[in-house]
Amino acid sequence: MAATRTAVLTTPTVLPTPSPTPMPRVAPAQYRAQVLLRGVGRPDDLAFDQQGRLLFSDEIDGTINRLNADGSVTRLLNDPAGPEGLVPLPDGSLIFAEQTTNRIMRLAPGANTPTVVRTLPGTPSSAPCKDGVDGIALDPTTNTLIIPDSPTGNVYRMSLDGKTFTLLASGITRPVGAGIDAQGNIYIADECGGAVWRVTPAGNLTRFGGFGMPDDVEPDGYGNLLVIDLKPSIHALIRLNLSDGQHEVLASQGYIEPQGLAIDAHGDIFVSDDYADIIVKYTPL
Repeated sequence: MAATRTAVLTTPTVLPTPSPTPMPRVAPAQYRAQVLLRGVGRPDDLAFDQQGRLLFSDEIDGTINRLNADGSVTRLLNDPAGPEGLVPLPDGSLIFAEQTTNRIMRLAPGANTPTVVRTLPGTPSSAPCKDGVDGIALDPTTNTLIIPDSPTGNVYRMSLDGKTFTLLASGITRPVGAGIDAQGNIYIADECGGAVWRVTPAGNLTRFGGFGMPDDVEPDGYGNLLVIDLKPSIHALIRLNLSDGQHEVLASQGYIEPQGLAIDAHGDIFVSDDYADIIVKYTPL
């Protein structure tokens, strides 16, 4: 009798389809420049309101203004105490820095007079690098404010109501501008120290040198940091590669003393110059 063979059926192994490796996001190599405003006041710090409109302070003329879509300018506030850094809040109010008084102020929606949120520890003076508070920033990862106290060299974290006030870093020559990335790292421009500082959420500090007079900073979303350098021999928008520390000049033509810096949701970069009296938009190509 012949042997009977029994077929053994096996379930084939299905290998998972490998996920495609995400392509690295590369920062734009070129930008198109467009002057949005010329000859209107002395534009300084920049920020976007909840409707995406560009706000700018004017420390010299003592005003806070809005640049409208048609190119016109609406004055939001007269403040002779030197308005500087701007942080619009979702409720329509505006937090801003007053350089002469070294205070943080709030302008309620529709109000004509701001209220004091907090007076900072530093005492401004006419001594070199001892002017009052300059740029401030909102940390979206904690919904708190980052406050460089320029005369003292300290950087603080402050609650929106000003009641909580915590020291983050000290020993910076003159901290003037702040920017926060998606991971909660804080970047501080040291105008009189020729450097930018990074403060991690754990409190670790890293110094990036080689600058002249950095005035404002913003992470660009590509692992780089945009830096405004207002030193007369430099006066440029610079991209700092945070991995290798390399500097790349993105723009300098037409600047006299660039001050403000902002980036919108499309990656467009906005720079103000309070001596050239311009606001320039750089659109990635």
